[in-house]
Amino acid sequence: MTVLREALADYLRLRRSLGHQMAETAWLLPDFVAFMEDRGQTTVTIAAALAWAKSREGEVVTTVSPRRVTAVRGFARQLIGTDPDTEVPPLGLLPYRQRWRPPFLYSDADIAAVMAATDTFDPPLRAATYRTLIGLLAATGLRVSEAINLDRPQPKLSSGSCEEIRCATSRSPSTSGHGRPPTAGQALWPAVPRD
Repeated sequence: MTVLREALADYLRLRRSLGHQMAETAWLLPDFVAFMEDRGQTTVTIAAALAWAKSREGEVVTTVSPRRVTAVRGFARQLIGTDPDTEVPPLGLLPYRQRWRPPFLYSDADIAAVMAATDTFDPPLRAATYRTLIGLLAATGLRVSEAINLDRPQPKLSSGSCEEIRCATSRSPSTSGHGRPPTAGQALWPAVPRD
């Protein structure tokens, strides 16, 4: 076992004992150590980390290369205590570019078709639940996870509004149902026993 392999085993053991999962790091760093051994290097350098990250990338730019350098950065921080020649790759060495897909926007006809398809669900409570969820998503623009995690106030069906709906997730904004007729909610609330 080489010095770098021993250092890697110690690093992973230490980080796991402190409660870190280290799943991706434990998968990436053995490849980095093998890359260093193939080159005959025993000291981690910025150039070696960059060469390793880019050699595994290929033509297509992905988000993996910055994560590779991040894994090496943590390992190098520990190695610098035993090998003062170790270089710690700086933050931002490889830019991380998150590429988001544009959302698909449903038309009113699409929403009506999906809500109508819920009529085939059995039992009727399931159909009413999905119809309400789809209506809530369409009316408010919430994400599915946000809609599922909503706290449930009693809607005022007579006035056609909900007071204020608060999401259980901390980053989600409050959603107000004012001005929107709760047609999907009216379909569900009479069918659900109130507590």
